[in-house]
Amino acid sequence: MSPSSTAQIMIIAKEPVAGRVKTRLSPPFSPEQAAALAEAALHDSLRAMSATPATQRLLALDGLPGGWLPAGFVVIPQRGSGLDERLAAAFSDAYRLRPDPIVLIGMDTPQVTPALLSEAVAALERHDAVYGPAADGGFWLLGLREPDPTLLLGVPMSHPETGKLQLDRLDRAGLAVHVLPELTDVDTAADAAAVAAQAPGSRFAATLRELGR
Repeated sequence: MSPSSTAQIMIIAKEPVAGRVKTRLSPPFSPEQAAALAEAALHDSLRAMSATPATQRLLALDGLPGGWLPAGFVVIPQRGSGLDERLAAAFSDAYRLRPDPIVLIGMDTPQVTPALLSEAVAALERHDAVYGPAADGGFWLLGLREPDPTLLLGVPMSHPETGKLQLDRLDRAGLAVHVLPELTDVDTAADAAAVAAQAPGSRFAATLRELGR
C-alpha cells in the first residue's frame, strides 16, 4: 500500500479451469489451451494490479485461488447469477470491507498497464466514476467513488451495446465520468493475436507463442 493511494483495485475473474474459461477460443484452441491463455491473461492483469498503488487489492473469484495468485490480495467469492448481479455484489462487498473508491477490471485485458490503472485511481479523486470502453462494445474497466447496485443491475451484459448502456446508466445518474482509452478484450483467436502483438513481453504473448500462434 502506498500513502498516495486513494482507491482500491479489484479484478473479477474465473478460476482458469479447462472448459469453464475462454470457451469462445475453442476452436481453434483446445479447452486446455484456452485455459492456459486465460491463466496467462489473469497473471498479467494481477501483475499490473500489484504494481499499482492501491489502498487494497481484491480478487472477486468464481472458483478457487491457485498458484497464479500473488501475495497481497483479498479474495472474495462472487455472488449472484447474471454478470450484472455479480458485478454489483463485488462492488458492494469490497466497499463493505473498506469504504474507499473502487476500480474494477476483468481478466480479459492482459495488455493493461499500471499507468492505466493509476489513471483510473486518480480519476476517482475528481470524478464520480471512471469507465474503460472495450472494442467489442463492452467495457474493460469500471470505477466508482461510491458503489450503488442500481448503477449495474439490469444492464444487459455480453451484448453489442453493453458499454453504451452502462455509460448511459452512469450519465442518467448524474455522475461525472472520466473515460479511459479503449482496449481489446480477448474473446476470440483474432483478439488473442492482436492483444499479444500489443503486449509482446507479457506472459499472455509468451503463452500464445508456445501454442504455435
